[in-house]
Amino acid sequence: MKKTRDYHETLIKSLKDPPEAAEYLDAALEQGDREMFLVALRNVAEARGGLSQLARTARLNRSNLHRLLSKNGNPEVQTLAEILHAFGLRLAISAESRPMSRVA
Repeated sequence: MKKTRDYHETLIKSLKDPPEAAEYLDAALEQGDREMFLVALRNVAEARGGLSQLARTARLNRSNLHRLLSKNGNPEVQTLAEILHAFGLRLAISAESRPMSRVA
């Protein structure tokens, strides 16, 4: 179990860096697994002082934030944007490297 703890501590330390956190969240989002993305958000929150600190910074209710970032959470886009803003990040959309074919 020691290796897992070392990995988690190293991960949390690296997520204090905004560009690193942005890449981590982007990679989790690209996996297409909502639960994985919520775990990634919780990890970034932990790196930034925990969910209580995030709730204060984002001006969100702490118990609602816990529920939104839980395994079954489903934050709305506006709430997600507020959480990311508290991390010093922003929600953005970019074109895929290969555009979708047009449907006539």
